[in-house]
Amino acid sequence: MANQAIGILETRGLAGLVNGTDAMLKAANVNLAGPMRQIGSAMCNVVVEGDVAAVKAAIDAGASAAEQIGEVLSAHVIARPDNATSAVLPKRAAKK
Repeated sequence: MANQAIGILETRGLAGLVNGTDAMLKAANVNLAGPMRQIGSAMCNVVVEGDVAAVKAAIDAGASAAEQIGEVLSAHVIARPDNATSAVLPKRAAKK
């Protein structure tokens, strides 16, 4: 895994997640690991990647923004994840 950290933001409701994702991408130099995913029961999540400090800043900003219009269920940062972790992360769409 080329990145040093991954961050996961999970909300109840898409509007909060979109607002949080926008804030994360504006707050720090992070990349989306894949598309936002709907889990069920109005739960959805997004994963970002980057260096540890950037991911922490992004998750903090995203959780704060998402709380303003929705319910944050989880906001977590995993620093230096094991390479095998990439098997469970969302995959980026192939560019055409």
